[in-house]
Amino acid sequence: MKRILIIGTGGTIASAKTDAGFKSVLTIDEILEKADIKLKNGYEIDTRNVLNIDSTLIQPEDWERIAKEVYKALEDYDGIVITHGTDTLAYTASMLTFMIRGINKPVVLTGSMRPVTEEESDAPRNLKAAIRFAMEDVSGIFVAFMDKIMLGCRVSKIRALGLNAFMSINYPDVAYIKGEEVIYNLPQRKFKPKGEPVLDTKYDPRVVFIRLTPGLDGDAIDAIVKAGYKGIVLEGYGTGGIPYRKRGLLSKIREITPRIPVVMTTQALYDGVDLNKYEVGRKALEAGIIPAKDMTKETTITKLMWALGHTKNVEEVKKIMHTNYADEIEG
Repeated sequence: MKRILIIGTGGTIASAKTDAGFKSVLTIDEILEKADIKLKNGYEIDTRNVLNIDSTLIQPEDWERIAKEVYKALEDYDGIVITHGTDTLAYTASMLTFMIRGINKPVVLTGSMRPVTEEESDAPRNLKAAIRFAMEDVSGIFVAFMDKIMLGCRVSKIRALGLNAFMSINYPDVAYIKGEEVIYNLPQRKFKPKGEPVLDTKYDPRVVFIRLTPGLDGDAIDAIVKAGYKGIVLEGYGTGGIPYRKRGLLSKIREITPRIPVVMTTQALYDGVDLNKYEVGRKALEAGIIPAKDMTKETTITKLMWALGHTKNVEEVKKIMHTNYADEIEG
């Protein structure tokens, strides 16, 4: 008999209509009842409500709390499902990847784009997929949405309203759910447990994300440093690079990179960063920029927070950022 724990954190899936608009108010038991989830032979479900908030309100300390709940449950359960709002689900999935390394059970995040209280909600479909995959003999942090199973540290939300809201970026879908059948798109052996799980929740949330736009100048970097941020993620154009005409941005970044890590991701959804391709990219490398390679922006941000929780040394942070812990980065 498989034992599955469902951890509730709120979000659209837990929302009901109020005078103030849709608000996260339902417990996991209420969600299961409204979703008409029928328990079948072969598994039993326990529930635990950890948070009940709109995921827009999620903060880094909530990731630590969720990670500790998951880690504590690994010994007693065969699989864990986390219901979560969609807006920050990819950030949570990414950070859990680093906070619980060597995980030995399937941990599956899911949610819905329409509240479980509404007609034609996608909540039942996503919940059933998550529960089904949580019964598999695999390990890792995953996201279940619209019958797709995706690696948590490779997921981004790409739609604000459409039901097929999540995509796996620069990485294949792990599997698909068809009724009670799990159809693997990648070899199942790739996700077999390796060693014992380690809880490591050290992080520093003082990371700022900046999208490069024409006209951005070095004064913005001065303001960020003065405000006490310890790491910067720059979202560049295309394969990456720093504009160096007229605004002094490149020279300011060169000035701070010996003491503050600056990581570059890309505004393009696919293919990642390659700072060796163009002159503007090579100048960025020479200035000390750390390329995020093919990581998602959510993974880049959370991984930098996690890295800074362990060291403030820029070279050590770079080593962590370029270490592949769970297939979050090429190589």
